[in-house]
Amino acid sequence: MVAAGTVKVYLQLCRVSNLPTVWTNVLAGCLLSGGRIGAGTVLLLSAALSCFYMAGMALNDICDSEHDLIQRPSRPIPSGTVSLRAAGIFTVALFAAGFGSLAFAPHLSGAGAALLLLFVIVLYDRHHKPNPLSVLLMASCRFLVYVVAALAVSGRLASAVVVAGGIQFAYIVALSLVARYENNREAPFPFPVIPVLLAGISLLDGIVLALLVGPLWFLAGMGGFLLTLAGQRYVRGD
Repeated sequence: MVAAGTVKVYLQLCRVSNLPTVWTNVLAGCLLSGGRIGAGTVLLLSAALSCFYMAGMALNDICDSEHDLIQRPSRPIPSGTVSLRAAGIFTVALFAAGFGSLAFAPHLSGAGAALLLLFVIVLYDRHHKPNPLSVLLMASCRFLVYVVAALAVSGRLASAVVVAGGIQFAYIVALSLVARYENNREAPFPFPVIPVLLAGISLLDGIVLALLVGPLWFLAGMGGFLLTLAGQRYVRGD
């Protein structure tokens, strides 16, 4: 039996509290794609892209392990609670699960777009520290979540998907710049700016869906916002 403490360590490694933001991204990509969708398809794609997100976060900690020894020694890898080898195996397994799930989507073009998502994730994780333009790579990862979801559902990229993904791209750039500013301050902000902004990813999806699909879809965004904030009380998302 796996100890509860071990499970929590891997949840921290993957920053699972942010997963509701991925789910609302997927929901937006599906609804705006113009394809025929059902709850099963949305759940499948949410699971697949959650695997990509978690793998990307784990890979980020692997690539930052030496830096985190000094700056964030409580993270799972520098603290010694997860070894680099175990984190590497876990990361590969998550990416494989993501691609495996996409194989059951209505259109395999989503899996093709996921290859680009994988490339951008790896590029960001390996080179984000010395790269001032890395915020664009991070924002591109979010944009590609919409692309993968839409292509997996309909096999095409509707203009509404590009608009929604573009709005989120700009938001992630802004969020990343605020986070970078906070990291360069002598003291953090006196209130949790970054956690709220992270949860705001879902809220933005709700606003876009309310405008482009129907007002009631704002509730989905609000739900993602509240779930993310609640999850951050258990596992930090930054």
